Amino acid sequence: MRNSDGMRSPRIVIIICVALLAVASLPLLSSGRSRTTATSVNIVNSSSRTMVHAYVSHVNADDWSGNQLGDATIGSGQSYNLANIACDQQQVKVILEDQDGCFLSTAVNCGDSATWTVTNDTARDCGY
Repeated sequence: MRNSDGMRSPRIVIIICVALLAVASLPLLSSGRSRTTATSVNIVNSSSRTMVHAYVSHVNADDWSGNQLGDATIGSGQSYNLANIACDQQQVKVILEDQDGCFLSTAVNCGDSATWTVTNDTARDCGY
């Protein structure tokens, strides 16, 4: 669009500059998003209790997943590998529930493969 003296309208120039700035800033916006990595945790039950459920959560939140064991349990002397845990922070919390309804938890680094050995001395939260 041209005005009477043959120059482009300043409005068009401003629109084009804003559009170019928006397109140029897209890579910066996408790098600010959190990235999801996969983590695996091998749970070794060296306690005398059976672990009946396993959950994952963000470290500083109580946003537990569903039971990661499905129908399985982790008996005394057994191990279970939680594979491909989605992890969008530096760490993820793994929570176990034992046969008494008590909860045990640990934090593992994301992107690593970890082993968590549960013993009779591992702290439990039994709600009392």
